[in-house]
Amino acid sequence: MIEKMKAVCIVSSLSSRNALLSGLRDLGVVHIRQKKHADPEVTAEFARISANYGALCEIEGASAEKPPLPRRDFEHLDHKVSQALKTKKESSDEIVRLAMQADRIRAWGYFVPSEVADLSQSGVPLYFYRMGRKELASLTSDEKVRYIHLSPVDKMETVAVLYEKLPSSFPATEFEMPEKGLDELEAELEACNAKIKKADGELKNASLELATYKAQMVRCKNDIEFSSAEKTSQEDTDLVWISGYIPDDACEQFEKAAKANSWAYAMDDVASDDEFVPTKVKYTKVSGLMEPVFDILGTVPAYHEYDISFWFLCFFSLFFAMIIGDAGYGFCFLSVAVLLHVKQKKVTNLTLLVYVVSIATIVWGALTGTWFGLEGAMKVGILKALVIPSFANYPQYFGYTSIQQQNIMMKFCFILGTIQLSLACIMNVRRKLAVRDGSFLADVGWFMAINSLYYVVLLLVINQDVDLTLCLAFILSGFLLVCMYGGMSPDKGFKDGLKAGLADIFTDFLNTISAFGNIMSYIRLFAVGLASLAIAQSFNDMALGMNGWLKIAGILVFVIGHALNLVMGLLSVIVHGVRLNLLEFSGQLGMEWSGTAYDPFRVTTK
Repeated sequence: MIEKMKAVCIVSSLSSRNALLSGLRDLGVVHIRQKKHADPEVTAEFARISANYGALCEIEGASAEKPPLPRRDFEHLDHKVSQALKTKKESSDEIVRLAMQADRIRAWGYFVPSEVADLSQSGVPLYFYRMGRKELASLTSDEKVRYIHLSPVDKMETVAVLYEKLPSSFPATEFEMPEKGLDELEAELEACNAKIKKADGELKNASLELATYKAQMVRCKNDIEFSSAEKTSQEDTDLVWISGYIPDDACEQFEKAAKANSWAYAMDDVASDDEFVPTKVKYTKVSGLMEPVFDILGTVPAYHEYDISFWFLCFFSLFFAMIIGDAGYGFCFLSVAVLLHVKQKKVTNLTLLVYVVSIATIVWGALTGTWFGLEGAMKVGILKALVIPSFANYPQYFGYTSIQQQNIMMKFCFILGTIQLSLACIMNVRRKLAVRDGSFLADVGWFMAINSLYYVVLLLVINQDVDLTLCLAFILSGFLLVCMYGGMSPDKGFKDGLKAGLADIFTDFLNTISAFGNIMSYIRLFAVGLASLAIAQSFNDMALGMNGWLKIAGILVFVIGHALNLVMGLLSVIVHGVRLNLLEFSGQLGMEWSGTAYDPFRVTTK
């Protein structure tokens, strides 16, 4: 259920701005409207501390067991950490640069570049070249060139030419004299490594103060929120005020605080066209199981939309079971749920959700006769007795052909789609009747069209005999209702609503075609489940085909293959199972999931 909100504007004297904001933060129930960005200095401090904390967490042996340090001591510690990280980065970059220089001259051995420079200043410039034997012979025959033959470098002849460079046309590679010799570069490399070692020691000591960093990040987070609220508040010469929203059940608490702090305020119901109203979903014990999924997806319904968490849970559990489709895999998920339960020593919503989907998968797998994709499971009497014959993935054991079984499963998927989309129409009708919105007749039209399109799908996909004329008549009737009443609303007269509806006739035509596609899209439940079964059977055939000493490899193939299939199944649940709820079902409801989660101005503790 989406909790009802009240719009509120709180006013105080300009001199009491900090007291007002502090009081609202301590109260912790007001969601500030259109918050502005906090002071850049505060956000930069949080970014720096967070980055340093992340770097310390990567150090082996990092711990948060020590009690947090006072802020003054933390500032000294954080400065040392920042300097150590800076030194480590700069030294690492310097090592790369020095190593490249050392690698370039290593083959030339140890020499002192300054001595070569001194010779040049004394009137004896030297230029170093590498060349092949033929080029050296050519150089020897030239009496004008004076050179010293040196030891080979990288298996090439090397010379030091005196006084003048060789012509650019001569086939030789000149060696550019570095500023530093190899011994000097190695000394600098050693110094850089020493700096890194010292910095690592300082970071190692600081990594034992993670509790301090956590506390300071919390402090920074609160500073950011306070700064944002301060910039959002408005003022004139004498007064300061700030606007926001309060849940209906927190109004009494706010009124008491306002009286105690001498705040003036105006409170009213939120306007129907207010786009900034936050959404606070109040979950039941059952619908709360979907909260972890919504948190992961980051989806929030708008304030004026539906809370579909209960229906999402019902259909998601079934979709999950059909996509995974294997009772053996269901027991794997069940073991994960038990491990989470034991480790956490309590039942969280996430653990309960894993329990629900794992049990649903076990039930579905048992009804279809699927146990790790093993056909031999149908030779076990008790497992065979659990199967619904028309749903069996091994239909030959129950007197069905593969085509018959596939047609039945596809029809079941289309029935699921029709039920879910029809439910959306019924929910829309119920809500609109409550506010006397004439567009409920458009949803009646969608209900008629969807249920008629279901039979068209059966005709086209599994070639089932249907009365096509009757179906088309209902589809046309539903389409007309949509066109005539789709533009109605409580604030419009019949003529204006009719004009608005007829203006969208082409869009409604496209949406009707889309509704046909939406029903068809539920076939993905059958297709993905069938693909998962085929993959499991392939790995089974590979594993069972290994005999003798290869049986050990066969066991590995069986375990690893099914583990990969499980992972791909989970990805399929996200892609397909979630999609059917968030797109097809939600789209029929008219939901855009464009809401902003209720996030009151309050003290952050973690």
